[in-house]
Amino acid sequence: MSTKQYEFILTSRPAPGVGQITLNRPKALNALCSPLFAELNDALTQFDADDDVRALVLTGSERAFAAGADIKEMKDKEFSDVFKNRFLENWSLMTSFRKPIIAAVSGYALGGGCELALMCDIILASPRRWNSASGPCDREVTHDGTDADRPEHKRARGGGWGMVSRVVGEGEGQVVAEAVAMASTIASKSQIAVQAGKEAVNAAYEHTLVEGLRYERRLFHGMFATKDQKEGMSAFAEKRKPTWTHS
Repeated sequence: MSTKQYEFILTSRPAPGVGQITLNRPKALNALCSPLFAELNDALTQFDADDDVRALVLTGSERAFAAGADIKEMKDKEFSDVFKNRFLENWSLMTSFRKPIIAAVSGYALGGGCELALMCDIILASPRRWNSASGPCDREVTHDGTDADRPEHKRARGGGWGMVSRVVGEGEGQVVAEAVAMASTIASKSQIAVQAGKEAVNAAYEHTLVEGLRYERRLFHGMFATKDQKEGMSAFAEKRKPTWTHS
C-alpha cells in the first residue's frame, strides 16, 4: 500500500497481515461526511488489492468512534441534489470488502457511526462509555456517557441485541490492541479460506437455512481445489504448523 496521506483518516499496518484505518476528525468527534467516506473507500480499495493485508481494523478515537453523520453537510441539501448525485450511496461500499473487518469501538458510536460499525464483520467495544453500538442503534439509547457495566446495558449489549461481539478491558487503547490481536489471528490463517468463510456467513443472511447450508457446502467443496486445503489437512495429520501459500 502506498504512503498516501489523507485528511480525515489515518492508515497503518500495526501487525503483519493487518491493516488499520483510523477515523481522524477529532474536532467533529469523527462525524461522517462525504469526503471522509471517499477517503475511507479509497483506503479500503487499496487494502483489498494488497495481498499482504489479510484482515483490517477500523477505529476512531478514545472519545468517539464516530458521532453520526455530519448534519452540517446535509442541512441545506435539496432533493434534486441528493437524488441526482446519489448522496450517501457509496457509504456502504465497505460491505463488499472481501477481507474481514473488525470495528474497535470506544466512546460514542451514534447514528451513522453505529451503522458504520455494523457494516464491519466483528465489533469489539470498550466499556469506557455507553454507545449505541453496544445497544439498540435505532433508539440511540441515552448518549449520556452512562456506565456500560450497568445490568440493563449488559442485557442490551449481549443477551438481547448481540450487536457487539465482545466488550474488552477498560484501559486506554485496549480495544484497538485486542482488535489488532484478533486481526493478527485471522491473518495467520489461509486467506482464501477466510474470505470464503466470510462469503458464506454473509450469504446466509440473504438465504433460507437450506440454501445457506447448500452455499456453504459448495464453498467447502471448492476449497479442495486449493493448495492451502492440502497443506492444512496434511499439517493437521502430521501434527505440525501449516505453511500457507494463500492459493
